[in-house]
Amino acid sequence: MNKMFIIGVLLLTSLGFFPNPYNIESKSPKEKWVDSIYNSMSLQEKVGQLFMVAAYSNRPKSHVDSIQNLIKKNGIGGLIFFQGGPVRQAKLTNTYQSLSKVPLLIGIDAEWGLNMRLDSTSGFPYNMTLGAIQDDAVIKAIGQQIGKHSKRLGVHLNFAPVVDINTNANNPIIGVRSFGEDKFNVTQKAIAFTEGLQSEGVLACAKHFPGHGDTATDSHKTLPVVNFSEERIQNVEFYPYKALFKKEVAGVMVAHLSVPSLEAEPGLPSSLSYNIVTNILKGQLNYKGLVFTDALNMKGAANFKAPGDVDLAAFKAGNDVLLFTNNSTKGILKIVEAYNNNDISEARLAHSVKKILGAKYDVNLNKFKPIEIEGLISDLNSDANVDLNKAAMSKAITICKNQNKILPIQKKSAENIAFLKLGDGDSKPFFNALQSELNVYNISDLEASVRLKEQKKYDKVIISYHRSNYRDVKKISAEDKMLIEQIAKSNHVVLNVFASQYCLKELLLEHVEGLIISYENTDVAQLTSAQILVGKKEAVGKLPASINAELK
Repeated sequence: MNKMFIIGVLLLTSLGFFPNPYNIESKSPKEKWVDSIYNSMSLQEKVGQLFMVAAYSNRPKSHVDSIQNLIKKNGIGGLIFFQGGPVRQAKLTNTYQSLSKVPLLIGIDAEWGLNMRLDSTSGFPYNMTLGAIQDDAVIKAIGQQIGKHSKRLGVHLNFAPVVDINTNANNPIIGVRSFGEDKFNVTQKAIAFTEGLQSEGVLACAKHFPGHGDTATDSHKTLPVVNFSEERIQNVEFYPYKALFKKEVAGVMVAHLSVPSLEAEPGLPSSLSYNIVTNILKGQLNYKGLVFTDALNMKGAANFKAPGDVDLAAFKAGNDVLLFTNNSTKGILKIVEAYNNNDISEARLAHSVKKILGAKYDVNLNKFKPIEIEGLISDLNSDANVDLNKAAMSKAITICKNQNKILPIQKKSAENIAFLKLGDGDSKPFFNALQSELNVYNISDLEASVRLKEQKKYDKVIISYHRSNYRDVKKISAEDKMLIEQIAKSNHVVLNVFASQYCLKELLLEHVEGLIISYENTDVAQLTSAQILVGKKEAVGKLPASINAELK
């Protein structure tokens, strides 16, 4: 009788009339794979999954040996690649994967493409440039192309997008890595980039939580302080995260910041704060994806605790992945010791390790295949990259001032124009393009005193500022500032800036009639900007962050 009853219950259960109390058959293939891997690992191997170690493809054999040793002895969970080249990285990745019992999760910082880290690869405009674009489809296409490149190289995770809202023009570490100072624009761009990237099966990671956009110091060197109220942070800094969580962004990186309104303990970095990581990010904001620390070798965290201790503190705070630690061996030993002392529960360890394994399943590491080396360089450098860069710059370049309709400047037989190049960057593509359209004369090589006199002979002056490091947000030199202001007082001036708009933050622009922000000093930016200046293209970009009180 009992036997027949049990058979009946099992039959009804299989037909869906009763829920399965053991939840065996209802497990998804992903859950089955995760559980099988988890149950096959030793305690040390499980803890090893928490660590993502820095790797390079331009380092000597001793570095390669050290990574191989960490894989074989510590069972580390992943690698974040930095400098090198794509072929070298692909070969190393294949080697490292062949040594790992559980396939490695491979990550890279490719905020503006693989070229951020690797030679022989393509780059795309910085986020601040993309922030000027009003067509989010362009940003989505760039995210998708970066996803294709990452996937082709065997990279599963891109530590992007940066979603910091850069409300501090003097921010030394974020700056043009941000989409801008407006939370709505930053959010729209971040969503577009994330959707593009993740459409290719590559995990996105939004950073730097709880918000690094209004800091005056660099967390690589010290612990920046964010003195905003919790209400302000909830309304501004958290805004893009809340929207991205609804779009299922795969990861979030927690920064090393001191945020007194969110963490009562003085000087405790946000990355080591249980309140910020667990109570706020995972609890209040209900984030379910992977939580990464920022690099734990950065002084913002490393100065707080000794190697090993900082890793344990980061894990206890609620982070899943401990990134770029000073000493993963010490970190693993500390966490294993804490587990054995019942300071860390089995449930806490399983929570993070199974999330990591789940992410590996999501990027098909359950069916790992080595990277195909042949054709790699050509696949990463297709014409599509050039077309995307052209499309982006065409929609980003911004006309901020156009008094008396000085723009566009069209060719007139009676109008002679002086060209003055300032800054340390190359200007040849821009000048050559102008020269083919206008009666333009280069006065850049004249002495400063002579230039001031010479420019008065011309109907207009195009002042072109070029910065070789166009990520730099520092103001222009006092000498260049004075020269621009003097010329603008005595002539009709168009100022074109092939650098961050932040370089103009202290320049008096009252007498500058035409102002173009071209954002970057690439050939594409220069050629596109020349076409805009002479009226062959329309400028449709909008400032993503203010220059001064007048130019918002």
